[in-house]
Amino acid sequence: MIIIPIIIVVVGAIIFLSYYFSKKQVVLRKLSKIPLKPATGLKTSELTKVTGKALHVKEPLIAPLSGRKCVFYTIKIEKRVSTGKSSHWKTVIDEEKTQEFFINSNGDFVIVRPSQSPKNYLSYLVKDKRTSSGAFNDPTPEFESLLKSYNIDPLNFLGFNKSLRYQEGVIEIGEQITVAGIAKWKTLSEPIPDYHYSKIAELVSEGKEKLIITDIPQKNEKRSRF
Repeated sequence: MIIIPIIIVVVGAIIFLSYYFSKKQVVLRKLSKIPLKPATGLKTSELTKVTGKALHVKEPLIAPLSGRKCVFYTIKIEKRVSTGKSSHWKTVIDEEKTQEFFINSNGDFVIVRPSQSPKNYLSYLVKDKRTSSGAFNDPTPEFESLLKSYNIDPLNFLGFNKSLRYQEGVIEIGEQITVAGIAKWKTLSEPIPDYHYSKIAELVSEGKEKLIITDIPQKNEKRSRF
């Protein structure tokens, strides 16, 4: 009789901790503690966040499956692995790619330059593209082509479809996003179309403060100008 309540408590604690320390919740908690400011109100060396539309600086990235033009994408491919009486999903591809981009915040621009080596950012993108295949579920031609591009055979040795699933998140051109970081003002070496100033604000990582990048819709917040 004592064992059952203990098991319930342990399982509940595991579920709570998994949720609390999930990437999404970590990002949301960090952002909630950072003031939101307009691009023109950023102060040098101040930790702040900016919300606006993502715009490309150079030729946009192309999301692997959906083909969407973007400045950031993350994908995951998993396969179901059987181990005797049970099975689980094993990650075979976990990939993300990003490039420098602008944030258009009510007509004012901020530039962000994420780096993957070394990684200077923490991110969470909403996974809005999913597909899968299985014994009675053939992969779409697009999914099959993608699998082959990663040298993943969609069939097992008996010629049946493998159980595979795919998820993709992107920051599309023009999508509303939020980025937090340390503000720095930079002198422009070349003019930006429709931007009439000689300097531009940049959000950077510094010390223990990494850039935070997300397309999770943010609750309405009043911008602080000071």
